[in-house]
Parts: sequence; structure tokens; C-alpha cells
Amino acid sequence: MTKCAIFLADGFETCEGLITVDLLRRASVPVDTVSIMETKTVTTSHHIKLEADRQFNEIDPAEYDVLILPGGKLGTQNLEACEPLKEAIQKHVSQGKLMCAICAAPSILGHMGLLQGRKYTCFPDFEDPSYGGEYQMELAVKDGQLITGRGMGATIEFARTIVRTLCGEETLTKVDRGIQYEHRFRTLG
Repeated sequence: MTKCAIFLADGFETCEGLITVDLLRRASVPVDTVSIMETKTVTTSHHIKLEADRQFNEIDPAEYDVLILPGGKLGTQNLEACEPLKEAIQKHVSQGKLMCAICAAPSILGHMGLLQGRKYTCFPDFEDPSYGGEYQMELAVKDGQLITGRGMGATIEFARTIVRTLCGEETLTKVDRGIQYEHRFRTLG
């Protein structure tokens, strides 16, 4: 069974982390919340304290099929400052495994040269031509083993793209129904 890790650092964008975890768990995809901080307790960008499932030093990132980075300006800075995490990301991507990042977090991949020649999205203020990729003004973009999301308002589409990739359309339809998510407005006649 596919196993995911979402890495949490102080200042991560609350919804980008928690909605992604919620939708994956609704799809019955195992996902561990992993603190890169000195304790399991992490404080979100909106000052919500929560306890992660694991600490980074308790896991082997190679055991995960999918790595996920939520954004938030401070959270992204803290993730990018974690050298062991960046080493794990580099190895993960080089093995062709699924890598996902949203909002400011794709900038970490850009700085590492992992967006080179790829279509991606991120919060517009974090787009940079030096990444060598093709920026898309979309809510979520999938390019091979890379899934990126634009920002907090795009979190459902970002998480849905991960669910679709891992589980297929049938499971995604069940998740959509469970959260009452519809792709378009219906005209009442």
C-alpha cells in the first residue's frame, strides 16, 4: 500500500497541511504527519498548535512513496533550512517517486533544480524564472512525478490531484461525494 509523509514545520499554512491529510485519509491512503521541529508539537501559520504523528528523526524517508510539503512563508523557510529533508527530497525525486508541494513550498524544489523543464504552479510571489520550469496559473498541476498547488485556496484541488494519482477516479468520486465537492455550479431549473 502507498504510504505518504507530509512534513510540518512551524509556520506551515494550516489548511494546506490539514486538508491534504484529511482528503488522503478519506481515500484510505496512509499518511504520517512528520514534524521537522525538535518536538512533535508544531505551530501553524495561524498559531494553531498541533501534534504530529512522528518526528523527522524517527522516520526513514525512503520508506515513503509520496513526500508532501505544505506552504506558508515561514513554514517553507523552516522546511528549506532542514538539510536532511532536502537530501531526502533529492533522493526521493531521483528514484522517480511522487513529490508534492503547494503554495510557497514548490520554491524549495525550484532552488534544488527539481522544477527544471517541468510544468508547475506555486503562490505567484514565489514563481521564479531561474527555476527553469514552465509556470502555470492553475490551482494544481501534475507533471510526471511532481504535483504542485498554487496556494491555500487551491488545497482541495491539490489534494484531489494526489488522490486521483494514487487511487484513481472511482475513489476520488467517493471522496468528492463525502465532502460534497462539485466541480461546477448546477443551474436550478
